[in-house]
Amino acid sequence: MKLGELAIRLGAELRGDSDLEITGVNGIEEASPSEITFVANIKYKSLARVTKAAAVIVEPEFEELTAATLRIQNPYHAFSRTLGLFYQGPSYPPGIHPTAVIDPSAKIAEGAHIGPYAVIGAQAEIGPGATILAHAVIYAGAKIGARFFAHAHAVVRENCILGDDVTLENGVIIGADGFGFSKNERGEWVKIPQASFVRIGNRVDVQANATIDRASIGCTEVGDGTKIDNLVQIGHGSRVGQNTLLCSQTGLAGSSIVGNNVILAGQVGVAGHLTIGDGAIATAQTGIPNDVEAGKVVSGYPAIDNKAWLRSSAVFQRLPELSKRLNALEARVEKALAKPEDPAGEGEA
Repeated sequence: MKLGELAIRLGAELRGDSDLEITGVNGIEEASPSEITFVANIKYKSLARVTKAAAVIVEPEFEELTAATLRIQNPYHAFSRTLGLFYQGPSYPPGIHPTAVIDPSAKIAEGAHIGPYAVIGAQAEIGPGATILAHAVIYAGAKIGARFFAHAHAVVRENCILGDDVTLENGVIIGADGFGFSKNERGEWVKIPQASFVRIGNRVDVQANATIDRASIGCTEVGDGTKIDNLVQIGHGSRVGQNTLLCSQTGLAGSSIVGNNVILAGQVGVAGHLTIGDGAIATAQTGIPNDVEAGKVVSGYPAIDNKAWLRSSAVFQRLPELSKRLNALEARVEKALAKPEDPAGEGEA
């Protein structure tokens, strides 16, 4: 593809030779003279000056480079779109594999690809353009929108509701039983029936081996545009808003409420029955035992304001030194207090 054509497709300002032939995309250090790369983080600015790439996607005010540049407000997203122009994933033509098991009462719209050993239960409904790969299982009564994509071994349990353009990566389980047990009179744990379902909005991506549990009453909800990373656990009865990011190994205990445009970084733990407001951010390994106000950035355990946590972390690194100084100061004070007082009249002329 000519660089000029790429600039038009992206809606970017081109500075350089529009006839340059671009054959692919790559990282700023790995890119060859026929590939395009990008800079979205200021720490890579120096690498842009020496990259071998044919062109670099940058912000409009970025400095002039030897390489050609495509200037646009969101270089990272523009690079993502460029990848989509050059990378073509596997295609799955419509058709049903002879080993798939589909209940006669299931309704599957036109254009579906149903792979080997996939199972679709009674009264399940799947919208047009679905791709359901090998060993994926759709339980009875599930209702799924258009352009659904289920990778191998993904599972959608009974009566769950999924919107349009939902992607489930390998091993995802939507609607597994919530972790609910009560003690009987003998002190034994007895399972509470998890009679409800999970509702997922449109354009939701769920990465490998993540789980979203069903509840005993009410439902577990995930809003439009939310992205859920590998190994995330969303507990029963939780509600997650729109365009929120839940990064790897994050866990929400039951009945957590997470707002819109929230970012929970890797290994964040959220106690149940609390609310995280819109636009809040929790940095990696934060433990959240209480509500978080909208727009707050929190860190540490228990979660505190990120700036306070940074200051505390700086002090923590100095604790050995401060401990030595404190011990030395205490020793000096104790020594001073231990000196005997002058006897009366002693030392007088």
